Amino acid sequence: MTGIRIVTDSTTDLPKELLQQHGIEVIPLSVYIDGESYEDNVTISPIDFIHKMKQAAELPKTSQPAVGAFVDLYDRLGADGHTILSIHMTSGMSGTYSTACAAATMSESNVVVVDSQMISQALGFQVIEAAKMAHAGSTIDEITARLRGILEGTSLFVVVDTVENLVKGGRIGKAKGWISTVLSIKPIAMLDKGVYSPVAKVRTTTQIIKNLIERFQADTAGKEVKEIGISHADNLTLAERLRDEISRFTAAPIRIQPATPVITTHTGPAAIGFMYCVN
Repeated sequence: MTGIRIVTDSTTDLPKELLQQHGIEVIPLSVYIDGESYEDNVTISPIDFIHKMKQAAELPKTSQPAVGAFVDLYDRLGADGHTILSIHMTSGMSGTYSTACAAATMSESNVVVVDSQMISQALGFQVIEAAKMAHAGSTIDEITARLRGILEGTSLFVVVDTVENLVKGGRIGKAKGWISTVLSIKPIAMLDKGVYSPVAKVRTTTQIIKNLIERFQADTAGKEVKEIGISHADNLTLAERLRDEISRFTAAPIRIQPATPVITTHTGPAAIGFMYCVN
């Protein structure tokens, strides 16, 4: 019996066990540091990568998978007639989506590619829902319509300890005006239409927590919170503190995960991502 197979990339920040449980295929991006190339979260762990990045002379570089890697995967998964639904990190921050689109036209399989307009576990919200719906027998059109609804109900905030990585990596988005004014300030940005947009500037951890909680409460008032994700770049202390504070206001599950090397390359050490989805 043919059905739908789900493909995503390594920036989902989801546990490998969860991805395997839902039969989701992951194609990794790559990171280059100190002359060595690694597959994102495959041949180097998030924490090992951060340690290397702190000691590196230059900012690491990232690259999307080769088009041939996508084609090979699509052909393999679709060989028995399965349709492929390939869901990827925002096109506003990576060429992964466009590469997947190019591969879809080259593959012998039937492939539908979706720009999640998200990263990290917010991308994962869409990926897991797509896998559940595919297993339940939903059509491609039903799944992609649901993904658009999840995107509309998802908020993602990023708090960085320094903007150096964002600036050097070209992922500063609409926050360029902060570059000369962020000394001793921890910027909070949200992902808006796939790019970073500034929302606040704070100086202390307490202010970070307060700001994020206020935004969470305003966004979720009168709504059902489906999922919450916190990803961190070797900053488990702040991630756990945010989880403990947020759990006072919701019974929704909260998943804490280390951010993958590709994401950490652009956010820098000690950053956290806070994301949630409402109905």
